Amino acid sequence: MTPPPGLGTWTARRARNSPERVALVAGPTRVTYAQLDDRVRRLAAGLRGLGVGPGDRVAYLGPNHPAFVETMFATTGLGAVFVPLNTRLAAAEIAFALADTTPRVVVTTDGRKASLLPSDDSNDALLPLEVGGDYDDLITTSDPADLVDADPDALAVLMFTSGTTGRPKAACLTHANLTWNAINVVVDVDLRSDEVCLLSAPLFHAAALGMTCLPVLLKGGTLVLEPAFDVDRTLDLVESERVTVMFGVPTMFATIARSPRFADADLSSVRYLLCGGAPVPPALLEVYAARGPAFLQGYGMTEAAPGVLLLDPAHARSKVGTAGRPHFFSDVALSDVGEILVRGPHVVAGYWQRPAETAAAFDAGWFRSGDVAEVDDDGFHRIVDRVKDLYISGGENVSPAEVEGVLGGHPEVVDVAVVGVPDDRWGEVGHAWVVLADGAASTPADLVGWLDGRLARFKTPRTVEVVDALPRNPTGKLDKPALRRSLGQ
Repeated sequence: MTPPPGLGTWTARRARNSPERVALVAGPTRVTYAQLDDRVRRLAAGLRGLGVGPGDRVAYLGPNHPAFVETMFATTGLGAVFVPLNTRLAAAEIAFALADTTPRVVVTTDGRKASLLPSDDSNDALLPLEVGGDYDDLITTSDPADLVDADPDALAVLMFTSGTTGRPKAACLTHANLTWNAINVVVDVDLRSDEVCLLSAPLFHAAALGMTCLPVLLKGGTLVLEPAFDVDRTLDLVESERVTVMFGVPTMFATIARSPRFADADLSSVRYLLCGGAPVPPALLEVYAARGPAFLQGYGMTEAAPGVLLLDPAHARSKVGTAGRPHFFSDVALSDVGEILVRGPHVVAGYWQRPAETAAAFDAGWFRSGDVAEVDDDGFHRIVDRVKDLYISGGENVSPAEVEGVLGGHPEVVDVAVVGVPDDRWGEVGHAWVVLADGAASTPADLVGWLDGRLARFKTPRTVEVVDALPRNPTGKLDKPALRRSLGQ
């Protein structure tokens, strides 16, 4: 099978086949595929002039914006590697991501450039470009460049995923990984060339990028990019742009359903609601079914670019609670202990500069998900547990080990454990147990306040409990099952 061409050719191919179609909508800005390709080529020329070449990294730090799409395609069109950064991270976490991937250029928005300017010799090779300033100047002063048709197996995107060792890992997504995942979505979701997709979920997550952005652009549809989620803004755009597809996490759709405008909102254009991050509650399924739009739920991971399983609308009620069947070009198996194993052309080969963790993540060519599932006679998978300790808060993966490492750095904390606990609004939030040093005076509120600026807010435990000691097994490892039992889990 001949592999598909690289991502860097996509805008040229779309400009060739459908130049007049609107590719991006952002506020009053409307960008056709011809205009997008022209800007991508000019940006690529500008980046090349700054010394960006094959294999170099170019990062993006900011909300959803046309500049995200432009930077991604211009970077991959040079054979370089795109690194989307999570805007919700604390400054120290962003610094770690930059040190880990060493980008040559960082495209920023919202006045973030000043915070990234070199302060010492350790990062003097980092060049920030500000959208609305020198980023735009670079595009307008550069002549369009010819883009590279990169090797499909070459690295295209480094996307960070939460790990269980306390530090995020960057999954190495190739051009082929991202393209095959987009093909899976186009096939299984049955996307059309006239789709209008409202995207307020952040593009720095694999789900928003892989399940909506790239598949919609592959088909020649329109992306309506919003920098953040707002209920009234969402309902306004659905009506004014005639939105056909939306992507989000269950908390977003639940918030929309609670709006006093929901009952009379014009949802007649909406075909699908793509949902990830957590299962959709049955009651919410019924609320939307009564209004027309159908939910498409799924299960995935950054390492699979990200789609693995999809629950189609025809089975949304009869198979409620399951994550569906494998995508067309995905293979899924269960290990002897029920762990989900995944392989396919959309699955990464490993992690950036993490050979030991890469080796541990694979078993005879199958990626080990860390999640345990059951499969019924019809092939529908139900996620029943996590081998790993990750929990999901508002659609964001949280690594307890990372939170424990930061909280354990408090001068009065001598031991700490964190688990996810159910929450009506966010799905799960963190609960921490801490052991304080003798004579310590810190209160739970003091500890939570100390984390401000050191840890993203979605990672900060909602509750902290001070205890005399933490349960440990004979090998000294934290006994988290015992801690969960103490909470009635």
